[in-house]
Amino acid sequence: MAETDYIIIRAEEDGVHVIGLTRGSDTKFHHSEKLDSGEVMIAQFTEHTSAMKIRGKAQIFSAYGAVESGKKK
Repeated sequence: MAETDYIIIRAEEDGVHVIGLTRGSDTKFHHSEKLDSGEVMIAQFTEHTSAMKIRGKAQIFSAYGAVESGKKK
């Protein structure tokens, strides 16, 4: 199996949702996690996971850099 990319998600507020989306002709939700403020999740793209949706205020780190999700106040 080829090397896969990892991302690190750090919740900046309670209730951040991380949702995994399937690969293939029909994209579907296949997994979700709820993080509270300060919690960190390390996630991996796999043969089944092609995308992740992050809802809420969080910092996301990858080999490509860092981004923030959530509304700016």
